[in-house]
Amino acid sequence: MKPETEKKAHRSGVLVFPGAEAETAQAAVLWLRRLEGERRVSPLTLDAYARDLRQFLLFLGERLEAPVGLKALSGLKPNDLRAFMARRREAGVGSRSLLRQLAGLRSFARYLAREGLASVGVFDKVRTPKNPRVLPKALPAAKARELAAGESDDGETRPAWIAARDAAALGLLYGAGLRISEALSIRRAQAPVGAVDSVTIVGKGGKTRSVPVILPVRKAIETYLDLCPFALAANVPLFVGARGGPLSPRLIQLTVERLRGALGLPDSATPHALRHSFATHLLGRGGDLRSIQELLGHASLSTTQIYTSIDKARLFDAYLASHPRAK
Repeated sequence: MKPETEKKAHRSGVLVFPGAEAETAQAAVLWLRRLEGERRVSPLTLDAYARDLRQFLLFLGERLEAPVGLKALSGLKPNDLRAFMARRREAGVGSRSLLRQLAGLRSFARYLAREGLASVGVFDKVRTPKNPRVLPKALPAAKARELAAGESDDGETRPAWIAARDAAALGLLYGAGLRISEALSIRRAQAPVGAVDSVTIVGKGGKTRSVPVILPVRKAIETYLDLCPFALAANVPLFVGARGGPLSPRLIQLTVERLRGALGLPDSATPHALRHSFATHLLGRGGDLRSIQELLGHASLSTTQIYTSIDKARLFDAYLASHPRAK
């Protein structure tokens, strides 16, 4: 399947698995439906799993020179999987993305085994690439506040309501630790304004959490709503674009890129870095790790524990910079 054809099928929601026999393709569709229905996997994750499996089956179809059936999947050898990983490496795929893809393929293999359709044991026989441990890059508190305020002296003029909108959205990322998708999913009726000092968020995996919103962020949202030229109905998104439609995450990313240049911040200063800064600064001020886990919506405490490494690294840097015996 040509890349443009695959993109069209992907956008239209059509599940196409070239290189696979009909029985294999049907099993793939049922697997994805189960993930959506029982495990409440997000649409973006489902799209990624479908794309990853499509790439794998297409590769195998070319390698085996025949449509991939369930019997062929059961008969895969370690060299087949190694060849696939080598192909993905040649395409410029990094370890993190390759590990995510292999995790999805393993999930499909487990589904086939549970349903008695095939026994694909090849994933247990091949060593997978190591996932490099990359610490999230938090901003210094002062820089995080500047970036979250959405203000700079770059000379660019924007409508006041758009500037207020961006400041309110960025304020939620740093002041409440939201993901950009979570901030943009808030409806007008949910807006934390006035006496409403929290917002209910549906995060990854459909997990719901209530997040407190501090007064400066609530004030920023109120300012945005006062200036917004559109009458926002209760069920429409809180943050809208210049024409009144849902605000694209890309516009917030572009705003941060502009502010990053004006404020002299590194490339690591992204919208998601504000969420990292939220967690890191809370932990540095004595915040409880379990509470931070709940605020961030992490399913596992081990995911949140990475911020303890950042805090330790910062303490060590301070020691090296100031202690007389560290010279």
